[in-house]
Amino acid sequence: MNKGNSIKPVLQLESMIDEIEDYAILFLDVDGNIMTWNKGAEKVKGYKSREIIGCNFRLFYTSSDREVHLPERLIQTAIKEGKAADEGWRVKKNGDLFWGSVSITAIHDQHGHLLGFTKVTRDLTEKMRAESALREYSAQLSTKNKELEQFVYIASHDLQEPLQTVISFIDLLKTEYESVLDEEGRMYMDFITGASQRMRSLIKSLLDYSRIGQNKCLEDINLNDLVSSLLMDLHSVIKEKNADTSVSELPVVKGYKTDITQLLMNLLKNGIKFSRQGVPPKIEISACRLESQWKIMVSDNGIGIKAEHREKIFLIFQRLHNRNEYEGNGIGLAHCRKIAEVHKGQLDFDSVPGKGSTFWFTIPDVLN
Repeated sequence: MNKGNSIKPVLQLESMIDEIEDYAILFLDVDGNIMTWNKGAEKVKGYKSREIIGCNFRLFYTSSDREVHLPERLIQTAIKEGKAADEGWRVKKNGDLFWGSVSITAIHDQHGHLLGFTKVTRDLTEKMRAESALREYSAQLSTKNKELEQFVYIASHDLQEPLQTVISFIDLLKTEYESVLDEEGRMYMDFITGASQRMRSLIKSLLDYSRIGQNKCLEDINLNDLVSSLLMDLHSVIKEKNADTSVSELPVVKGYKTDITQLLMNLLKNGIKFSRQGVPPKIEISACRLESQWKIMVSDNGIGIKAEHREKIFLIFQRLHNRNEYEGNGIGLAHCRKIAEVHKGQLDFDSVPGKGSTFWFTIPDVLN
């Protein structure tokens, strides 16, 4: 074989490595001294080839890492295991730090003798900073959510006492003075009573919302039994609306039973409530298996939801309809979405205005 032909691929490989700019690729001798330097190394670390060839790679490590002999330990790991990997702060020529992902691989000749090491470094500073900022934002958001939930709980709890006083005196007025009130006075009393009852319902809804997922234990929930129980509870309204309900085989899931009960009750009630005039409600409950989770669906043949209202319906106290048309506080679906999120799942829907909607939520097999 022509010796020049065997050398040519080696030279081509060296040239290719030298041109790579996204990775610092070095060859080290058995003592960790730098033998080669590519454009990526110059870009990442800031040294020119003539400034760094012959220096030991310990130069790139912080003083604290050198004190604990991290460079030497990585070399020993590469010798023992064939490869060593590490991430951490590294030092550029100008003293700036960058977050480096490092891989050191031992190189041997055909007889197994150690020739040196390849060292590949990637600058992940921007990625690390972005992840750090995301973790910090997530922690701040979690703190704010806890503060908000605590505020809602305290505010709602404290509102109950004066409201109860108002309701008690309204009852006294109606009992002792209704006979002397004229028709207009009785109408005013009815308005006050209705408003007070709505306020009580809103406060209860706020308290329920703040308590979702709090201080509860995960348990196995047989959704067949749960839905059967809910339909029995809704028997009177189902009969009143002449509603037709059908239930397919449902799974056993892991979750917070009180919350899942509330979620399904809200979806069933909505399916019955938001029916088309003159069309008996038809409700179908079913499930399908997805990868490592269940998807539970509640379908109806009701009024449907326009696309522009997709997100609004999940906002707390947002109503799409006049209270005279459909009663409620506008918090039920906000409850449902929060319950799904507490279970590490999601809640969404598909809908055709004037024909009906299918609300669905997912529950993963494992809740972390």
